Amino acid sequence: MSQVSHIPGNIMFDGPMATKGYPLNKMCYSFNNANGRKAFLANEDDYCEKFGLSVEQKQAVKNRDVIAMLEAGGSIYYLAKFAGILGLNVQDVGGLQTGMTTDEFKAFLVQQGDK
Repeated sequence: MSQVSHIPGNIMFDGPMATKGYPLNKMCYSFNNANGRKAFLANEDDYCEKFGLSVEQKQAVKNRDVIAMLEAGGSIYYLAKFAGILGLNVQDVGGLQTGMTTDEFKAFLVQQGDK
């Protein structure tokens, strides 16, 4: 198995993180369904409990802290469903991850494409 070096500012999503984040990611996957989104918005605490989120994950959800959700094992692909409920898109989350505004992050992406 190859050794993966740490990338500054990146939260590594590997096997242990996938296991840790399974309940959170399963809940976020349920947001593909309108009934799931509606049930979550009606009673967030019960919905989180239904999926067995850890205390850390529940707190991150309650705080709307996408970075803490990533640190709690969330996969950006599933968290995008949750971010959508919050009115955020992937570029918004990218900005949060990098400490940039959304517009700064979008400009950064364009700049990277020009190289």
